[in-house]
Amino acid sequence: MKELTKAEEQVMQYLWKLEKGFLKDIIDEFPEPRPANTTVATVVRVLVKKGFIGYTIFGKTNQYYPLISKKSYTREYMRGVFSSLFNNSVQKFTSFFTREQDLSLTELEEMKALIEEQIQSKKQQADE
Repeated sequence: MKELTKAEEQVMQYLWKLEKGFLKDIIDEFPEPRPANTTVATVVRVLVKKGFIGYTIFGKTNQYYPLISKKSYTREYMRGVFSSLFNNSVQKFTSFFTREQDLSLTELEEMKALIEEQIQSKKQQADE
């Protein structure tokens, strides 16, 4: 999967939120001062070419919708980060994340609970 530029990702964030919308709807999501219509239109065209956005034609205007879910994009993006920055090492990733993010005790306990939950789930699957 191709990676998104910051501008492309911003447009996708708005489109994921909207689920579908016309160019004006996407532009309205931007904070003031909003970018020019032509700028957003260019980014949308690139996203269509990359296969991230589809559209339905209504007369002289298009209604856009995402072709990939936010969850799918995030999963693939994080796989790339995990691979390139941590050499696919869960231990390196966990060490960096827990030591460098200045997590609170509550956050660490929540992470621990999630991990323990996954351990139990894997054990149950293995027993079946």
